[in-house]
Amino acid sequence: MCFYSRRMHFVCLACRAAWKKTPASYGPVRCPQCRAELINAGADLAVPKRRDEGGWRALEAVLRAGLTFHGGCCGTGPGYRPRTPREVQERLALAGRTGMPVKKALAVVDPTLTDRYGAAARTPGRGTRTAPRATGVPQRSPKTA
Repeated sequence: MCFYSRRMHFVCLACRAAWKKTPASYGPVRCPQCRAELINAGADLAVPKRRDEGGWRALEAVLRAGLTFHGGCCGTGPGYRPRTPREVQERLALAGRTGMPVKKALAVVDPTLTDRYGAAARTPGRGTRTAPRATGVPQRSPKTA
């Protein structure tokens, strides 16, 4: 049997608060504290604590880009979403470097390895190889030199 919550998280970014609402209460819902319009973030949202400023900044970037936490049936979730400002910055850098849309870049699990853009999307760093060594020529070890 498939069970999926019909209650969605509605988020107020200004107040750092979230409420769960049922489908009967959908529509233009206002925050009870500041009267701003609430954002329907989906049922699979893990709401950060109110004092977690970085978590709320990351959540704001994700929601402003148009990504939500609406999952599917039978365990299919919304996919990857960044949870820290550093993860958001890495994905925004990927978007700027490759020309990938921001919404798509924020959903990338690992910004150094992308399927669509391949190795050209990666920046050189540790572990990158320089010129290949000539084959058949033995290398002298530092101990015997």
